[in-house]
Amino acid sequence: MTDPGTLLHLVPRAEGRQTMKDFKSDQEVRWCPGCGDYAVLAAVQGFLPELGLARENIVFVSGIGCSSRFPYYMNTYGMHSVHGRAPAIATGLAVSRRDLSVWVVTGDGDALSIGGNHLIHALRRNVNLKILLFNNRIYGLTKGQYSPTSESGKITKSTPMGSLDAPFNPVSLALGAEAGFVARTIDSDRKHLTETLRQAADHPGTALVEIYQNCNIYNDGAFETLKDRQRAEDAVIRLEHDRPILFGADGSRGVVRDHRTGDLEVVTVTPENGSEVLVHDARATSPTTAFALSRLADPATLHHTPIGVFRAVRRPVYDTLMSDQLENAVEREGKGDLAALLAGGDTWTVPG
Repeated sequence: MTDPGTLLHLVPRAEGRQTMKDFKSDQEVRWCPGCGDYAVLAAVQGFLPELGLARENIVFVSGIGCSSRFPYYMNTYGMHSVHGRAPAIATGLAVSRRDLSVWVVTGDGDALSIGGNHLIHALRRNVNLKILLFNNRIYGLTKGQYSPTSESGKITKSTPMGSLDAPFNPVSLALGAEAGFVARTIDSDRKHLTETLRQAADHPGTALVEIYQNCNIYNDGAFETLKDRQRAEDAVIRLEHDRPILFGADGSRGVVRDHRTGDLEVVTVTPENGSEVLVHDARATSPTTAFALSRLADPATLHHTPIGVFRAVRRPVYDTLMSDQLENAVEREGKGDLAALLAGGDTWTVPG
């Protein structure tokens, strides 16, 4: 049987040193000027050479939306698939070709609306996929309708009096589906984005990275609270494994557990409560605290938004389990006979 931790080693290595330029295709990049997708594309192209994998053994699968143009711009194999179905198509590819590094690029509308079931089942199965979920909290390609992550009351072309829907929290959703690796990062923070991608790539099984991404045409400034240096200091909570969850000026704010309710809350750190500040454990077996962290931010203001790796735990990987199951079946019963199966006793003829 294959150790899940060695899955990446099944993918052939590249010959010679690669650079960012090797992963740029000859296609003109066509997003709106100023779109956050440019920053994500550059980060991915700059990071992939670190993996040392042959380009022909890397695949990007996307659905429909602005983010889903991504495969055109990568000098790897790729597929621009159908709306919401990228995780399903990528699952088939990953389990049948374990020599490939398979990445899914999707958006908040593509992944969480029509593609919602495909996403959660890929996460619970723990297929060896890396899912990049671009979240701009709007439908950009179809010109500015509200999306499953738009805040309640959002005024858009499709909700002129304000959205009545409660938004999805992608991190909470992924943790609820028992995903083994769940993270959040921001398009404009190149260092944090790259490090998060690096950790996702190293994780065996499904890794979901939510990327807050600005749509400067239809939802400009949606994440300005987290990008403006002055406001971000008191709004962004940077999660680091095995480190106290502190933020604000000189670490003056911290996250503690309310002993009455079990919920997490933000407090001003004092000598009296300093010992109560939580130490982040991304490798905790239970997702309970990670889920509580995902609920800290106010959906409308994004005040006190955690970014970083919420959870990184090892789970049995679907591809490995299936491969082992097939090998065991062959050892016990020999190779199957497809023709015999089709003409077996469980068939019947329908009268004309």
